[in-house]
Amino acid sequence: MHTSVQHKMASIDLEKVRVVVVGDSGVGKSSLVHLICRGHPNPSPGWTIGAAVDVKIHEYKEGTPAQKSYFVECWDISGSVNHANSRHIFYNPVNGIILVHDLTNRKSHTNLRLWLSEVLNRESAYGSTKTRSSASEYDPEQFAGTRIPVLVIGTKHDQLDSSRQGTLQTSVIAEECGADEINLDCTQARHVAPGSTNAVKLSRFFDKVIERRFFSRDSSQQPIGSPTEKRRSFTPQYMKSLHTD
Repeated sequence: MHTSVQHKMASIDLEKVRVVVVGDSGVGKSSLVHLICRGHPNPSPGWTIGAAVDVKIHEYKEGTPAQKSYFVECWDISGSVNHANSRHIFYNPVNGIILVHDLTNRKSHTNLRLWLSEVLNRESAYGSTKTRSSASEYDPEQFAGTRIPVLVIGTKHDQLDSSRQGTLQTSVIAEECGADEINLDCTQARHVAPGSTNAVKLSRFFDKVIERRFFSRDSSQQPIGSPTEKRRSFTPQYMKSLHTD
């Protein structure tokens, strides 16, 4: 797992949530995470080995009396089949899921069901080592029981034919999950610029993740991994870099 840290911020003590970013290899997860956390495109995207973590500060319910700062860990999980048997260690715990597909590759969208199943099966059973290739498509009832917030993001919007850019249909899995959907070009900072529709959807998703983790009536039913942990100082092993909204 690749990590680096801004040492001067490492001792900040804020409550945190953990979001896993999953999808087929090559769909642009690393570029997406870089754009979300840093607000600008990744000048030199590469392949993820195992997982990479980027961190940002999110303002929960910004502009209201309830506003509060939280750390959001974005775990970019490798989609390579070479890591299929070890990915499960990164799904522990999960507070939110970002499903990523390539708008120019329909199979990558179809496979989102398998990715969701892989994460949910890991979350629902201690010691499970099911991989995406061995897991069946997710069970809607199982998903409803977890109530884990989901966001569906389509990348490489710029590579679509101009005739398709304005006629994209709503993602089927987004409809099934009741999730927001974003289609963007990870090489354009304006696609997540403050105040944009995409930025609003991202903020709403992170608010949902925080709401479920810390404020819902279900908060006693925390994801597998650290059911009672609500606060931890950030240390180098947890931080790749720190960014604010």
